[in-house]
Amino acid sequence: MKVIDLNCDLGESFGDYKMGLDEQVIPLISSANVACGFHAGDPNVMNDTVQTAKQHHVAVGAHIGYPDLVGFGRRNLDITNEQLRNDIIYQIGALRQFVELHGLTLQHVKPHGAMGNMAFVDERIARVIVETMLEVTPELYLYVLPGTAAHRIAEQSGLPFILEVFADRAYNDDLTLVSRKEEGAVIHEPERAAEHVLRMIQDGVVKTRTGAYVPIQAESICVHGDTAGAIHIVKSIRTLLQQEGIAIQSFQQREAVE
Repeated sequence: MKVIDLNCDLGESFGDYKMGLDEQVIPLISSANVACGFHAGDPNVMNDTVQTAKQHHVAVGAHIGYPDLVGFGRRNLDITNEQLRNDIIYQIGALRQFVELHGLTLQHVKPHGAMGNMAFVDERIARVIVETMLEVTPELYLYVLPGTAAHRIAEQSGLPFILEVFADRAYNDDLTLVSRKEEGAVIHEPERAAEHVLRMIQDGVVKTRTGAYVPIQAESICVHGDTAGAIHIVKSIRTLLQQEGIAIQSFQQREAVE
């Protein structure tokens, strides 16, 4: 039986501002990427999200981003290696304390937004992320987009990684994501997103914006929590995967079985 991890970006509410439907999404996924207060989230939201994940046996990862609440972490920042390193350590440390408070262990780290996009193409950013994790959390997985700088450097450095693909995003021919500034970058239709996912899992290819079919490896499927209709996309993916006999399981769950 094929097994896939289904993850979602969560914990993105802030104070009185509500983002996403975390309580409804968490029971349907296997891994949660929890915002650590820099691009979204706050201490109360972090605690509540981890607690909810524990209730539903969902693995937790640190969704690290640039310190940019106004821009939701989706604006590129001119940041030094040392600043990036310290920002990463700070965010992982904050979430890890909440995770341990609830008797869990972190599973992974996932760069958000502009930091993640830069790690796909900028070797300097990718290397700082990988080297920082090797320094402070060498046991954690790094979610990486297949074929990118982050993937290559993690593999070369011996850092555990998970190959992540996106259910709700369109791809370029080089396997980078189409910019959100361009029309059609985000997939909102649940059935289309589910078919997009199934093609990557079963056929090992992704249909890009040009209509080309490019080889891709998928170990984890991501749905963005702030995508309109995210809950319907997750439900559609689960239904289709179950119909195809594909199990949904986190890497922590697999390790526990092994």
